[in-house]
Amino acid sequence: MGTSPAIVMILFVAVGCFMAYPEAVTAKHTGITRHYTFNIKLKNTTRLCHTKSIVTVNGKFPGPRVITREGDRLVVKVFNHVPNNISIHWHGVRQLRSGWADGPSYITQCPIQTGHSYVYNFTITGQRGTLFWHAHISWLRATVYGPLIILPRRNESYPFVKPYKEVPILFGEWFNADPEAVINQSLQTGGGPNVSDAYTFNGLPGPLYNCSAKDTYKLKVKPGKTYLLRLINAALNDELFFSIADHSLTVVEADAVYVKPFETNVLMITPGQTTNVVLKTKPKAPNATFLMLARPYATGMGTFDNTTVAGILEYETPSSSLKNRPLLKPGLPAINATNFVANFTSKFRSLATAKFPANVPQKVDKKFFFTVGLGTKPCPKNQTCQGPTNTTKFAAAMNNISFALPRTALLQSHFFSQYSKGVYTTDFPAFPLISFNYTGTPPNNTLVNNGTKLVVIPFNTSVELVLQDTSILGAESHPLHLHGYNFYVVGQGFGNFDPENDPPKFNLVDPVERNTVGVPSGGWVAIRFQADNPGVWLMHCHFDVHQSWGLGMAWMVLDGELPNQKLPPPPSDLPKC
Repeated sequence: MGTSPAIVMILFVAVGCFMAYPEAVTAKHTGITRHYTFNIKLKNTTRLCHTKSIVTVNGKFPGPRVITREGDRLVVKVFNHVPNNISIHWHGVRQLRSGWADGPSYITQCPIQTGHSYVYNFTITGQRGTLFWHAHISWLRATVYGPLIILPRRNESYPFVKPYKEVPILFGEWFNADPEAVINQSLQTGGGPNVSDAYTFNGLPGPLYNCSAKDTYKLKVKPGKTYLLRLINAALNDELFFSIADHSLTVVEADAVYVKPFETNVLMITPGQTTNVVLKTKPKAPNATFLMLARPYATGMGTFDNTTVAGILEYETPSSSLKNRPLLKPGLPAINATNFVANFTSKFRSLATAKFPANVPQKVDKKFFFTVGLGTKPCPKNQTCQGPTNTTKFAAAMNNISFALPRTALLQSHFFSQYSKGVYTTDFPAFPLISFNYTGTPPNNTLVNNGTKLVVIPFNTSVELVLQDTSILGAESHPLHLHGYNFYVVGQGFGNFDPENDPPKFNLVDPVERNTVGVPSGGWVAIRFQADNPGVWLMHCHFDVHQSWGLGMAWMVLDGELPNQKLPPPPSDLPKC
């Protein structure tokens, strides 16, 4: 018996609706829809006795909290009321088949122009924990960022003690100058940009800076309680050590993935990473207050903001005066404590339980090897530059390709393939074109090539990628962030990666799952992921200066064969270039 044309048409429409609006089909089964409005506007803000106009969301610095649950759908309408173009990235959200909502300018969308708006519409699938949102164009994320807190589904608990209170603490950087002017000057002169004037906890620099005692973050706690601190490094260009005097912290989650708990007195967190820690307060209120400190970890040759942000952990007591309490200060590792960082990062392990498995790919379809580091570009004719020499500019590259942002969004060009000609090429090298002693004596030629080059992989390809630091202009750590995916960190080490002797040591049982990983200074890291999310996905260094210099590339993951493996068409309000 044949199927009637009417039934065929109904099935066709149903499949089409599912492809275009997967949330509409699934949301009622999994969660609710939560609406937010972001008004991008200028606000006069004073820090370090310096008042300037900054770009904000809803006039707040840092921006508003976005709170949701696993399975919920988020609908965020962004109105741009400032002279700058803007886009918002939901850092760490998988964006399964919702690549149009990922947010990096000129990758998944053109930026939202002045006087225009765009609705970010996506569902939180299989994730819970701490992430954050931030501007993803030029250096606007210096002030445009805020926490994205994903609670477990209703009636589901944390795999650790339920906290008495949860507190987001965002690490940031404050520039007395306009950050846009800072990076524009750097790109013009070819030199390193001026560094920030202060670090901040939740936008506050604290008492160690001039004129900032009143702008101090205070965490008030009760004795005998458990607090969950949601730590987010939203700083532009610095990895940071963090410690609270006379208190230990238990790490329970990284990048919105639960980890095997471990105790530490000091954390290191790179830009783009989040770390949830449990703080157990002392059984009785001590006669002291406690400094929380953060300062940078840095090994590169360039200048950096070598200052310390301080906040105060204060026990609530009913009567006694706080003035006479001693103020205790934590110790922090040396600025260049690379061994501490390696030991600390090696402690992160997935829970790898039946409920929270570590689905690390056991077989690999495609292997890649990318060098990551700095290099140079020639200075324009008749101009003196301020790079490593007066005839060169600083640049950054992966496999010696410095990523050039196109003028049309890559995902749009890919989806409407007739536009792709001249926008990008699909020949990003899987391995360095010229091999050398990556962490040894640098080569004489430090020049990089420019290009908008992508790697194309079929849907559901299992990928192994080794990221190798180079010492071309000094070895340094690079926090690499992959959009649209989590990945498993299966191995890391110092020196040059050894393709014969290092892979047998990979952890394929309970490696940590992350969206941002620090490529070790003078070393390498190996990651694996399953390419199960179609679209175009940026991978880049989360030091904004390195990203501005071209340290990035993009993966194009093709559609699968089934309807639920295909990228739906763009929304009608997708910004135009």
